[in-house]
Amino acid sequence: MKSSIKENYLRIKETIPDDVTLVAVSKFNPAESILEVYNCGQRVFGESKVQELTGKYAELPKDIQWHFIGHLQTNKVKYIVPFVSLIHSIDSAKLFTEVAKTAAKENKTVDVLLQIHIAEEQTKYGFTPEECFHLLSDGSIKESENIRIRGLMGMATYTDDEVQIRSEFRVLMGLYNRLKESIFKDSDHFDTRSFGMSDDYKIAISEGSDMVRIGSSIFGERNYNA
Repeated sequence: MKSSIKENYLRIKETIPDDVTLVAVSKFNPAESILEVYNCGQRVFGESKVQELTGKYAELPKDIQWHFIGHLQTNKVKYIVPFVSLIHSIDSAKLFTEVAKTAAKENKTVDVLLQIHIAEEQTKYGFTPEECFHLLSDGSIKESENIRIRGLMGMATYTDDEVQIRSEFRVLMGLYNRLKESIFKDSDHFDTRSFGMSDDYKIAISEGSDMVRIGSSIFGERNYNA
């Protein structure tokens, strides 16, 4: 018998330590499915399409913390900056600058994660670890009162090879620790390691992740044509 969304959520939630944030990835799922999880106490949800996110924001309870987890185009930044809690996918200096500029217009501070490319798959976005370190070192990516770097995000290669997955996660943690000990040594807000999804989140947590993004294990297989 197929498990309900509520049953899936409660089963997953039991496996998440208290010090790890669960982002329920609700992309491609309708508002009623999100409410099932919301009514279990979940308040952090992740979306990857700007139009879908803005529609759900308008329709659903306002105490939801919306995280944007997909590739973000600069011309769509303005639509989510007014309400988004965290942008996981800052993958270029240009996008970073656009978010900061838009946040200044809104007179608010936006929390962001820098997306790091750690997988073998070339289809994934993100800075290389060295590129990220150099851009932060030379000031190409620089915090202001309107944009705050909370940490790093990355996605491992889609594979059953646990050794490879662990190795890629360790690359991300290595960069995080390097930045924490140097550029962000006096920044208490630099504290987030967002990696791990439905298939590998337990490995991710064991490797230091404190924020995991889980969708299909909660909501079931997504209807991409919805």
